[in-house]
Amino acid sequence: MTTTASPDILVHTEAGVRTITLNRVDKKNSITQAMYSRMAEALTSAATDEAVRVVVLQGDATVFSAGNDIGDFLARQGGQGLPEQSPVFQFLHALADFPKPLIAAVAGPAVGIGTTMLLHCDLVYAGDNAAFSMPFVNLGLCPEAASSLLLPRLMGYQRAAEALLLGEPFMAEAALEAGLVNRVVPPTEVNGVAQAQAAKLAAKPLSALMATKRLMKAGQRAEIKAQMAEEGQSFSRMLTEPAAREAFTAFMEKRKPDFSQC
Repeated sequence: MTTTASPDILVHTEAGVRTITLNRVDKKNSITQAMYSRMAEALTSAATDEAVRVVVLQGDATVFSAGNDIGDFLARQGGQGLPEQSPVFQFLHALADFPKPLIAAVAGPAVGIGTTMLLHCDLVYAGDNAAFSMPFVNLGLCPEAASSLLLPRLMGYQRAAEALLLGEPFMAEAALEAGLVNRVVPPTEVNGVAQAQAAKLAAKPLSALMATKRLMKAGQRAEIKAQMAEEGQSFSRMLTEPAAREAFTAFMEKRKPDFSQC
């Protein structure tokens, strides 16, 4: 058993299962650049660590993640575009490239990347209080994590368009019906359910698990990489444009943004 910790991300490995816990509940598990780096490193090392057979991503029973910490995000990128090697992109590529089973346990709000990261997980379990949203357009931005490719394939174009263009939340039962999650349970049970499923997988032959995952994803791997790159270029450019500046300023000033000139 190994446990490593930073204040906002906990990494615990036991019996073949590595658990990565978002642990910034007082800030609704909003993700800083340092947290992205920590999660990317935990995934990258797990990919080659023989002691790790399965990874679980989890939050708290009240919140999975509010997405990017906007204050930290603005301070780090300083009004410029987002570099290709920034921590958030490192994390997204670590997710997309992860070769072993990856499980998510989601309760409460899952905003922005809190939802799009789930598209790269093999199993997703949700609390009945889970609320998924991708409000990129509302921030003057575009989707990331290849969600503009994967979400229409998963949900169908119209439902994906509603989720991405309006950016409004949809609840756990809708996510279950759309195929985004495998099961809905009470929020206090979701982490336990994910851990139980992880234990089942950890007892299976890793070579067979990895081969099966590789074969299921092989046909779309190149498309995902290409879509991530195109999204990343657009996202980085749009960060510097008037709509995003107005959205972020309005957020920090706690007012409604005015996009009439954007």
